[in-house]
Amino acid sequence: MSQDVMEQKEQRTTRDREPVREQPRTQQAPRKPERSRLFLVLVLVALLLVVAGGITLLMRRSQYKALAKETEALAVPTVSVVHPVAEADSEDLVLPSTLQAYVESPIYARINGYLKKWYHDIGSRVNKGDLLAEIDTPEVAQELEQSRAELGTAQANQNLSQITASRYEGLLKTDSVSKQEVDNASGDLAAKRANTQSAEANVRRLQETESFRHIYAPFSGVITRRNVDIGNLINAGNGGSAQLLFTLAQTDPIRVFVNVPEVYAPAIHQGLGAYLELQQYPGQKFYGEVARTADSIDLNTRTLLTEVDVPNKSGQLLPGGYAQVHLEVKVSGSRLEVPVNALLFRSEGLRAVVIDDNHKTHLQPLTIGRDYGTTLEVLQGLKPADWIVINPADSLDEGVRVNVKQIAQPPAPAPASTGTGASSGQGNPATNNGTRPPSGMPAANPNGNNNNRQPAPKNQ
Repeated sequence: MSQDVMEQKEQRTTRDREPVREQPRTQQAPRKPERSRLFLVLVLVALLLVVAGGITLLMRRSQYKALAKETEALAVPTVSVVHPVAEADSEDLVLPSTLQAYVESPIYARINGYLKKWYHDIGSRVNKGDLLAEIDTPEVAQELEQSRAELGTAQANQNLSQITASRYEGLLKTDSVSKQEVDNASGDLAAKRANTQSAEANVRRLQETESFRHIYAPFSGVITRRNVDIGNLINAGNGGSAQLLFTLAQTDPIRVFVNVPEVYAPAIHQGLGAYLELQQYPGQKFYGEVARTADSIDLNTRTLLTEVDVPNKSGQLLPGGYAQVHLEVKVSGSRLEVPVNALLFRSEGLRAVVIDDNHKTHLQPLTIGRDYGTTLEVLQGLKPADWIVINPADSLDEGVRVNVKQIAQPPAPAPASTGTGASSGQGNPATNNGTRPPSGMPAANPNGNNNNRQPAPKNQ
């Protein structure tokens, strides 16, 4: 019995222990899903980081590409372009010039002294031989008196020698004196005559020198400059502008010198009609003619120096003034104008930068005609449809790729009449405004655009 009881107790004890052993197993079973979820979360976070990193790399790469593209675009220079302007088909040859006096002479003193008085001021019109000024020369006056006294002494000695020689010749006939004494007397007379002649020449020299104290006008004209005043010390000779007394100019006729381009030189000859136009006399023409030419082409400028003489009875034309010379030579042919700031001055010659359809630059050599101040006439090298660069950089070379930007060009006014030439702004600030008289530009359509122009090539 006791053994059975013991077995039953052991069995109970075993059953009581079994739930206790199984209880932990039932509590540890849910930990596997928790570990799986944690692993999944870590994997997802890692994937998100990888995706975010990839997106960031892609964004940075796209930004680098955009920056590189922008940098490459900025590396291509942008230039402003315009078309050459076509000139009228037929017009006079118009060239800039400066009016010059027909004769202009600086007047200096030929004697030392002090200015005693002047009689004419600037703007005074004088005739040939008019007294301009008087110089006080006390030293020369005293020298002249001394030379006259010496002349008197020489003449007295000559008279005495003349008397002595005559007496000796009479005594020789009676053999009262020897032949040698007569020869001595004759020789002394000849010497005294030479002394007298020398004294006379010295007197004449000093008289001529003293006459220079009076300053006379060498020709008829107008006083354009007076550089002295009463009491000034005057030094003889051409000592520069400081010793200049007056400047006298003959202004009738007036003359102008023009440099005719070599291409027009064959049409220029003596007697060719011409006229002047001045800005201060609008609508007024001063007619003259070609007086002479140099008959030689200047090697430096490739021009023919030509003189035009214009009557100036009224005195309206003033020396030093700016004028446009219209030579009555009908200029025909295709000619273009370009701004002066569209040219490149290279060692190989004058060039213009032309842009082709592929946005490439080409250095085009030019043949230049007339200079209008702000524009130049182009005889060869360009076509009306060409695009030329304004203010080209010195770094531009052949075949450089560029971006273009078209500049709006003002419409060219229609020519007023046939035979009116183009103006020039050279040497005259009033005309350096980029415009020319109506005859210098071709007619434009009402919309202000030339029909033969093409739009600028699009930037790629």
